[in-house]
Amino acid sequence: MSAVPLRIAVDLVFYTGRKGGTESYARGLFPALAAHDDLRFVGIGNRELAEQPPAWFPGEIVSLPVSGENRVAWAAAVALAVGPRALAIGADILHCPSNFGPAVRLLPTVVTVHDILAIRHPEWVQGGLSRGVQALTKATVRAAGRIITDSQASATDVHELLGRPMADIDVIHLGVKPVDVLARTGESVGRPYVLAGGNRMPHKNFDGLLEAWTFIPAAERPKLVITGSHGDDPLRPVVERLGLTDDVELREWVSADELATLYDQASAYAFPTLFEGFGLPVLEAMARGCPVIGSDIPVLHEVGGDDMAYFDPRDPAAIATAIRKVVNDPDTQTAMAAAGRKRAETFTWQRAADATAEIYRAMASAR
Repeated sequence: MSAVPLRIAVDLVFYTGRKGGTESYARGLFPALAAHDDLRFVGIGNRELAEQPPAWFPGEIVSLPVSGENRVAWAAAVALAVGPRALAIGADILHCPSNFGPAVRLLPTVVTVHDILAIRHPEWVQGGLSRGVQALTKATVRAAGRIITDSQASATDVHELLGRPMADIDVIHLGVKPVDVLARTGESVGRPYVLAGGNRMPHKNFDGLLEAWTFIPAAERPKLVITGSHGDDPLRPVVERLGLTDDVELREWVSADELATLYDQASAYAFPTLFEGFGLPVLEAMARGCPVIGSDIPVLHEVGGDDMAYFDPRDPAAIATAIRKVVNDPDTQTAMAAAGRKRAETFTWQRAADATAEIYRAMASAR
């Protein structure tokens, strides 16, 4: 007689399709987990997600009466309602993939903590959110049965700043889709450009990147395309103040297809971040054969290794120098593109899924 499959409840209350890295994680991981026949998945989603279930999720979606657009509502739902709902549907394991989890553990629970920005750098968390995010992060890490982090850097943060033993933390690197799975579009920016992207939180350091552009002589200055804004872009006044209106294009959130084309046509991808839990755009760019130039911080070395160029993210002149070295040298671009593709091939979602499935099984066996 075959064993009864494990029933895995997945917190998807956060999911809207417009939240960046945590959603990329969910879209990459759970389709790959579908290859494991001994696992069955049920998503616990927000109202909008239940009304239009995503094709990528390998199971049904049950809903909670909250909107994924309301941060306070979904945070409260994760802390207080997801656990009871998982218990009610007969789940064996609850996986919360978006940094936060129940404040009280009612069943075996694993939480993916991508980063603890609000603990490490509370000054970078918007307005009055810092204390709330800190409290929820601490409660999550305290209550979870196991913690998954994307990087050794994040695991060290969770251990050193929140006191969770390293034995309770599993480091599972993220993956990237094979290039032939990513669709292409025909849109072109025209002029040679460097691509960058992300939300406009201070740690993304786009102000520093823009200042670096003023250190590049106008005659050799490539265009800078920055994606990821919502509504009024706080970078626009910075662009105007620095006199870069003709050299910088600010774009709102772009689709996966549009982003793939932007990677394909860019001279390089710039990643000036001051803090990351992983740095998935590094792998996405590498997979498309786009040379990556990024911050000289430990987590990016963990992701990019020797196959990207580095700069001091707090030194605009150094950023400019690193960018000029790459974009002005076609041979360097070609070599970096080839090395980056090869490195990206070692980071797969199937590998991440296999490691995650082993955690589910180990937790079920320990009950």
